Amino acid sequence: MPEKILLSWSGGKDSMMALYELSRDPAYTVSALLTTVTEDYDRISMHGVRRSLLEEQARALGLPLKQVYIPKQSTNEIYESRMRATLEQVIKEGVHSVAFGDIFLEDLRKYREGNLALLGMKGVFPIWKRDSAELARTFIELGFKAAVVSLDPKVLDPSFAGRVINQEFLDQLPPGVDPCGENGEFHSFVYDGPLFQQAVGCTIGEVVARDSFYFCDLMPT
Repeated sequence: MPEKILLSWSGGKDSMMALYELSRDPAYTVSALLTTVTEDYDRISMHGVRRSLLEEQARALGLPLKQVYIPKQSTNEIYESRMRATLEQVIKEGVHSVAFGDIFLEDLRKYREGNLALLGMKGVFPIWKRDSAELARTFIELGFKAAVVSLDPKVLDPSFAGRVINQEFLDQLPPGVDPCGENGEFHSFVYDGPLFQQAVGCTIGEVVARDSFYFCDLMPT
C-alpha cells in the first residue's frame, strides 16, 4: 500500500518534476497539492500567478488543492503558524510526509525538515541533488510546457519574463544563472504536459515591476 504524501506546490517546473518523479514511485501516492497564496493579491506567493490559474492547474492534474493564505507583509511567524494549522489537519487525514521540489539548497531543506519534525512529519525530496541543467532538459524533453512568471532583474534581463521555457531559453541564460532558477533567479508556471488531463488555458499579459522583481501576469483564457 503506497504512503499518502502531500506535495508542496508552487505551480512551477521544479514542483512539476517532483510530481512526475512521485508519480513513477510505487512507494507514494500524492494526496493533494499544498500552495501558499498571498491573500492581498489572490496570487501564488513569490510567483504572482492568479489563484484561478492555480486552481485550474490542479483540476487539469486531477489532484486536490490545499491553499494556505498569508498577508503580503507576512512574517515567518505568521507563515509558520498558518502552515502548521494546515499540516495538523493533514495529519488527521492520515498524511505524515510532505514532498518538496528543492534541488540543492541545504539551508532550505534543513528549515523544512525542522518545521516538519515539530509535528512528527518527515520531508521527501524527489529531485534532490539532480543536476540542474539535466533536470531542465528533461523537463523540456518530457513535453512539459511552462512560462517564466517572475524574475530577479539583478541577474536576469526583464525581457525573459513571459518567455516559454525551451532549449532556446536555456541556451540564452546568462552565465551563473541556474538553469532551474534554484537560487531565485526566476519562477515559472506549468500549463501543459504528460501529467495533464488538458492544458491550462492562459496567455501572456502585462509585465510589471513590484518589490524588486518583475512579474508576467498570465491571463486565463
